[in-house]
Amino acid sequence: MRLKDKVAVITGGGSGIGRATCLKFVEEGAKVVVADFNETAGNETVEMLIEIGGDAVFKKVDVTDFQQVEDMINFTVETFGRIDTIFNNAGIAFGKPLLELNPETYEKIIKVNQDGVYYGITLAGRKMRELGIQGTIINSSSVFGFLANAYTFSYNASKGAVRLMTQTAALELAPYGIRVVGVAPGVVDTPIYDPVRAIGREDEFTHKQMTKAFTPPSHIANVVAFLASEEALAINGSTILADDGYASFK
Repeated sequence: MRLKDKVAVITGGGSGIGRATCLKFVEEGAKVVVADFNETAGNETVEMLIEIGGDAVFKKVDVTDFQQVEDMINFTVETFGRIDTIFNNAGIAFGKPLLELNPETYEKIIKVNQDGVYYGITLAGRKMRELGIQGTIINSSSVFGFLANAYTFSYNASKGAVRLMTQTAALELAPYGIRVVGVAPGVVDTPIYDPVRAIGREDEFTHKQMTKAFTPPSHIANVVAFLASEEALAINGSTILADDGYASFK
């Protein structure tokens, strides 16, 4: 077990990549705080983890609220005594032509996808420094943080920002022995793509991947677990493309 007795908090743990990562971390021996705004989904994940013998609890959080993120970090330490890893995974997406994009929608995506990661990096980093823990901060970017994509201006902006935030934070936190890394999925089989499936347009996204299919969330969870483990100590400041080749020939 690569993460035996490690303590991890995973935002967006109620579904998709977050839920798959919670399951993977428990399988690898970690204790997990499942953090999500959706209480029902988050508690369902906890039940799944307990059923397979995991040690897990739920914490409701709105990642756009600095105080709530701080409370989440403190809750983690109060519950399990430490924090070794945070996966800043919570995110949202909306498709809209740029010239029709209103400030409210733009800012909502930035608040969740970008500011939420900033809060997670800063507050987890402070707690790790305070406790003398050489932990790992993992941030969720996207292939669309590397490549332009029509109708997702704010999403691309947020994910591109996360990539550079990861590099900058890694530089600043390295003296404390804290690694900061990122993962950039391609088109993953998560609820974000439910509207696409509903209108039968999934091929417009999946045909750009090598397998011509959505990537299972568990495949991304495998990458995140590796990044959190001591096997990845040579990786710092990097955002790993886990995009099924989406960006390879673009």
